[in-house]
Amino acid sequence: MSSRLCKLPPAVLALLAVFVLGACGDSHTKVSTGTYAGESGQNAPYLDVGPLIYEVQLSRELNPTNTEDATYLQGLSPAERQLAPGQEWFAVFVQVYNNTSSALPSASDLTISDTQGNSYTPLAPSPINQFAYRPGLVPAKGQLPVSNSTANSGPTQGALLLYKIQTVSLDNRPLELKIVDPSNPAETASAELDV
Repeated sequence: MSSRLCKLPPAVLALLAVFVLGACGDSHTKVSTGTYAGESGQNAPYLDVGPLIYEVQLSRELNPTNTEDATYLQGLSPAERQLAPGQEWFAVFVQVYNNTSSALPSASDLTISDTQGNSYTPLAPSPINQFAYRPGLVPAKGQLPVSNSTANSGPTQGALLLYKIQTVSLDNRPLELKIVDPSNPAETASAELDV
């Protein structure tokens, strides 16, 4: 150790060590798992799925008699709107970021599952539903939902993934969202959901 460093107080040396070791991390480390821990994206996981980054903004049950929640159910056919006995509406709101210089396809395989292996795929409401997540190209240096869209300006600021789940799955938590890269199905990421 140089003589200058030896003359520094131990607290200063400890602080210097923290900064040096903190710089050793790889800011490009891919994150493929996370746990949702907050409302409106606070502490939400950023998940790397292929070249895109997905952020879970919020997840929760929906109440069709609630004015806000009824809006999220727009664009479903009468048959799709029907819940079987023991079913609930469940919503996951996500943002997708593309930090590359090329437009890239977003995932179309986004399933949720419970601890008992029950798995659910999202419904695709008609285009009248301005909150719905729609797989497609994410613009270069852009995001889904796109800026100034209804979904991006809404309470969750995320695109809606809408699921019909068995009520019993709420007892078999945590629920987990799994996202599959459309270009390479071997690349996946998952996040525990808050309910």
